Amino acid sequence: MNARLASLLSTAPRHPQRIVCMTEETTETLYRIGAGDLVVGVSGFTVRPPEARKKPRVSSFLDANFERILELKPDLVLGFSDLQADLGRELCKRGVPVYLFNQRSIAEILQTVRVVGALVGRAEAAERLADELTANLERHAEAAEKLPRRPRIFFEEWHEPLISGIRWCSELVELVGGEDVCRESREHPEAKGRIYTPESVAQRDPEAVIASWCGRKAKREKIVTRPGWATVRAVVDDQLYEVKSSFILQPGPAALTDGVDQLARIVAAVARGEKLPPPRTGDLRAA
Repeated sequence: MNARLASLLSTAPRHPQRIVCMTEETTETLYRIGAGDLVVGVSGFTVRPPEARKKPRVSSFLDANFERILELKPDLVLGFSDLQADLGRELCKRGVPVYLFNQRSIAEILQTVRVVGALVGRAEAAERLADELTANLERHAEAAEKLPRRPRIFFEEWHEPLISGIRWCSELVELVGGEDVCRESREHPEAKGRIYTPESVAQRDPEAVIASWCGRKAKREKIVTRPGWATVRAVVDDQLYEVKSSFILQPGPAALTDGVDQLARIVAAVARGEKLPPPRTGDLRAA
């Protein structure tokens, strides 16, 4: 290679080598494709994989420690959604390369896995991971076809106001054999488009409720005391469940593995007229 060209090319690595992840799903993806050593900073909400929690915590979901991020000298920062747009803008103004994903569907989650791999020169490993995740989804889709019926499910992402599940949650509920009673809300990527009154959901009479309140433990009393809910089938039959948000509300591998696995166990139990037990007395049921 020409010496002058070689000198110019040596000023930056072929792919990013120091990555800050402002949400968990990109951190998990990087670890799962064998690139965890590239991660130099993570979100304070990171729980997967456990070893990533040893990395410096530099952000929450809506805030970031910009000075700490700059100290880590990242050559790429990864974020998620319009809610982190201001964080991304500030980092760009400070000269940091930023890639903000905005995945909302199952297909987009798989696409994001592939893009993350391509960004760090691990495209083949990312493709293998995407194939592995797809195979798990296919397994659940085939099992759902054998269920005796498709029960009506309400997936709630928040309780006050009452917000139905974001698109990938709705898609996963139906993939594993349920009928999302608020299916039309998946067309709204923003939370304000998925707000329902308790009475309007009660009229749809879900046979089961799956609660996943972002960062907070779901409470039975908050559900059963809603206006008009005393006669809702899910309340009468005590088919009230929780899937912790760390398993299902991160648009990455967790949702397509542990998250969908739990949804499948819940929907299958409801379809068969069974009930899964609660972890502790007074808790919502769980998978």
